[in-house]
Amino acid sequence: AAFEAVLGDIEQRGGADEFWSLGDVIDYGPDPQACLDRLLKLNCVGVAGNHDLAAIGKISTADFNQTAALATNWTKGQLGPEDTAYLKNQPMVIERGDFTLVHGSPRDPIWEYLTQPGLARVNFACFKTRYCLIGHSHIPLVFETNDDDDVRLSEFPADGRLKLTGKRLIINPGSVGQPRDGDPRASYAIYDEENKTLTLHRVSYDIGLTQSRMTAHGLPERLITRLSYGH
Repeated sequence: AAFEAVLGDIEQRGGADEFWSLGDVIDYGPDPQACLDRLLKLNCVGVAGNHDLAAIGKISTADFNQTAALATNWTKGQLGPEDTAYLKNQPMVIERGDFTLVHGSPRDPIWEYLTQPGLARVNFACFKTRYCLIGHSHIPLVFETNDDDDVRLSEFPADGRLKLTGKRLIINPGSVGQPRDGDPRASYAIYDEENKTLTLHRVSYDIGLTQSRMTAHGLPERLITRLSYGH
């Protein structure tokens, strides 16, 4: 439901030439196969996330908390051969023009959470492009560095247009399906290549419908209730 709401919002804003996925297309939610089916119909490039890889057995769930592991085990049973093949072929890093795309961080594309300037400072040396897009933490953030190697962290406000002026940036556009910044609306960003801007958008969706489907599938209660609060 969140994915469809975002795609509808993009269409209302004039559409997109290409879609970039930062990983974790599946897991936690009640419709993993439907999300993959929808993604495969788009002109999309994407990288693997830790939940994508865990759901196909490529990495272990040993480091997951109990609720996440339960959800992943359920998700495994929902995937068909085509889904598994697609996820197995997802790269961990993609360079697209001025952007590097990873799920976790440039230094550790699968596992590292970038939420602090100190960690970001180390990671600026781990990619060659001017900008890097990340996911994993589910929190919209922008890290900026300057010639003095100082790193500044700022929020990425909804409907705030980030002007790409040439300074190196690490950017997290948040999460479509499970935001964790206290705003339960789906989060995504649109890159305007001509004007060199990146704009964050928040989209309301039918959270109750998603929650009822999660309940019907017996997914953990904690994962169901957190959608109402965006954390």
